[in-house]
Amino acid sequence: MPHDHPHDHPVSRDHSEPRPAFAALLDQVLKVLDDKDILTTAQVTAQIEDMDGRTPTEGAKIIARCWDDPDYLDLARTDLQAAAGQVGIAMPAYPKFVLLDNTGDVHHVVVCTLCSCYPRPILGPPPVWYKSRNYRARVVVEPRDVLAEFGTTVPQDKKLQVVDSTADCRYLVLPERPAGSDGMTQEQLAGLVTRDSMIGVTRLNVPVT
Repeated sequence: MPHDHPHDHPVSRDHSEPRPAFAALLDQVLKVLDDKDILTTAQVTAQIEDMDGRTPTEGAKIIARCWDDPDYLDLARTDLQAAAGQVGIAMPAYPKFVLLDNTGDVHHVVVCTLCSCYPRPILGPPPVWYKSRNYRARVVVEPRDVLAEFGTTVPQDKKLQVVDSTADCRYLVLPERPAGSDGMTQEQLAGLVTRDSMIGVTRLNVPVT
């Protein structure tokens, strides 16, 4: 599983290359929307910049409060968009976002088998490995082997549930709260949470000091 090494590849900087056909089509669609005062190019750019600026720290805020506040956890389980709003995270009304609880009995891991559907508003852009065919194809048929490559061993007596993200529904994994985190503030708890744990490929531990 190619997840722990750089994926930088040379990108052509020859601006004389022809633009892809879809780029020209996109320009035309945006121009029509702009001309009809439906959606401006500036609005589209602002939305893209907003999504690109999101990071896993957004999701970590939700996780930390779920661990610390039972009432908030109940809300997050029933309406994750509303729960996100309570910690200052703006969420779209669509698609639907769902919280998945990892417990002592079940471990969830998320994949998008068709493309790369991902909860960008709360995790930011997806990692390269999440979008790879390798991960998308293998995690549904040999999930324990794939998670082992991330350093995560799921016991055979523990249910491992692979959840397929779609354009209509995205998922956020609620990792098990690490042992030894009692007494931590929500800010400290959020500092323990990683992107990969909110996808479900890793577990969390309290750092030894």
